[in-house]
Amino acid sequence: MNKVIKTSFSLSILLLTGIVSAQESDKLPDTQVEPQEVIVEESMITKNDSVNNFERIKLDGIAAVVGDYVILESDIEKTLIDLKSQGASTADVTRCGLLGKLMEDRLYAHQAVQDSILVSDDEVNSQGDRQLQQLVSQIGSMEKVLRYYKKDDEASFREDLYKINKLRMLSEKMQNKIVSEIEITPEEVRQFFNKIPEDERPVFGAELEIAQIVKEPKATDEEKQKVIDKLNGIKADIEENDASFSVKAILYSQDPGSKSKGGFYSMTRETPFVKEFKDVAFSLREGEISDPFETPFGFHIIFVEKIRGQELDLRHILISPEISQKELDNARKELDSIRQGVLDGKFTFAAAALNFSDEKETKFDGGLLRNPQDYSSRFELTKMEPSLYNQVRDIKDNEISKPILENDPRGGGPKYKIMKITNRYDEHVANFAKDYIKIQELALREKQYNAIKKWMDDHIEDTYVSVNAGNKDCDFANNWIKD
Repeated sequence: MNKVIKTSFSLSILLLTGIVSAQESDKLPDTQVEPQEVIVEESMITKNDSVNNFERIKLDGIAAVVGDYVILESDIEKTLIDLKSQGASTADVTRCGLLGKLMEDRLYAHQAVQDSILVSDDEVNSQGDRQLQQLVSQIGSMEKVLRYYKKDDEASFREDLYKINKLRMLSEKMQNKIVSEIEITPEEVRQFFNKIPEDERPVFGAELEIAQIVKEPKATDEEKQKVIDKLNGIKADIEENDASFSVKAILYSQDPGSKSKGGFYSMTRETPFVKEFKDVAFSLREGEISDPFETPFGFHIIFVEKIRGQELDLRHILISPEISQKELDNARKELDSIRQGVLDGKFTFAAAALNFSDEKETKFDGGLLRNPQDYSSRFELTKMEPSLYNQVRDIKDNEISKPILENDPRGGGPKYKIMKITNRYDEHVANFAKDYIKIQELALREKQYNAIKKWMDDHIEDTYVSVNAGNKDCDFANNWIKD
């Protein structure tokens, strides 16, 4: 039960390590991608490398070698420093633990190359472009970014990001390949649960099932036209007067996810944006600005900044039409009437959701909300989003809330809703029937963990691994110190 897959931790380390490590790339061997082949003296390792035609390089500062990858002592120290600077808790992080994780990542990447798992230059460069865009947005300018990371020029910084991202992507693809086809059967879930001693079974926190009925007031045609005219004016100013789309987005866009970044998004056809947005985005040429168009969030204009195959860098401006107080009042009154109808027994809450709710995602399921973490209908109180918790914390069993006004955090217009707690589960020891989905997830994680562990054991045995004498006392989770 205590076993978990720790791949996400190792992946998170890669970017943290790489950016700072790259600062010394002119002085040290490349530790990130495709380093020079090295030979290790017999006093350091007794196993023979399976790779021929080595170049002899200085061993000072090398913590370990895994396949074609070198890990420097400085990588370990810088990784720890970076974790601390990112605010991550390092209380339980040890130097040996960090080295073990760095070695795992190199093994994944090394084997990915052996298995012909490819990462295209376009993929890697696109990721670097996105990271640079985010850094510029956060820090203020490319000059400030280069100064912060102590880089001489943008080209060298991009080269470092390329190396870091290529290693990360290779490692990630290899891990995904290992677990991608692993499934868990109901019988395996049952066996997993029955193996847990009764006094060691997990305790699940108090959970709620929540349903809601939503009314979304509509803007008048007059208000919609005002927004369209405003967006057309912004577009004209950009096209005719060379105004900055990015600045206009910062000033006028109502999209909280991109406003501070000048409206910037990088997307593919698989990016989970609404269909209307993607249809317009992928119909534009590079450098073109769309006419105003409508989505459930309001009206947009899109500027396509760059096209890279199936990926777009774009900027957009979202403005939602003003909803009149009269429309808001009408929505609240309608929900009051629906609520009273349920309380009077005229129809059930589920039937009311189906017939009256404006929220397509929930109306066909009796208004039942789905937990975005696992798509189940349960929300654990201690893990609930604060906004949702504040809405339901005072609702008692069999009660229906009065209409609640809610602004769309994604940038859409305001809406009213009524809510009901349909089921309440107190804190309890895991029950196979009631908690099947959670137990199934735990069982799948253990099966994936075992698959990863077996893969590690097999490939460590078959891969050239050298650990510096100073690190051989580490109590690694994997058998890096071969007998």
